[in-house]
This record gives sequence, C-alpha cells and structure tokens, in this order.
Amino acid sequence: MSACAHLAELPPADPVPRPPDGCGECLATGTPWVHLRLCLTCGHVGCCDSSPMRHASRHYRHTSHPVIKSYEPGEDWRWCFVDESIV
Repeated sequence: MSACAHLAELPPADPVPRPPDGCGECLATGTPWVHLRLCLTCGHVGCCDSSPMRHASRHYRHTSHPVIKSYEPGEDWRWCFVDESIV
C-alpha cells in the first residue's frame, strides 16, 4: 500500500456509516448491489462498481470525497479515487 496525500485530509476516525445496513440509493429504489463501500469523509455507504448503479463512484463524482474503504466483513482496504490506487 502506498502513501496518499488525501489520507491526511480525512477526519481522525472513520465516520458513522449512513445508512449502516446497505447502499442508501439502492435501498430507496429496490436495486440490488454486489459490495458496499464507505466514504471516509462523510460516511456515505454506496455500492461498488460491480453493482448496477455504482453509487460509491457516483458519490465521489458528485462530492469529490477522495477515499473510500470496503464496507464488507473481513475486508480492510481503502481506495483513493484521485490517485486511482489502493492506499
């Protein structure tokens, strides 16, 4: 894993997931998702790019919040959209 300047801009602790039980947009429309991602700036939970609606990437394009992490049990990795790398 590499260092990323965007990590220094994040809050000191992971934000509380919103909503904690799934992709909010998919839950609202009844759309299925594959995996979940947590925005480390605001706590938005969105679906991954393998999901039909790709809400995590859409959230980044709308907000410019740079770093997400996997919100899947047993996974502990982060992705920086700006650097396009695992951090």
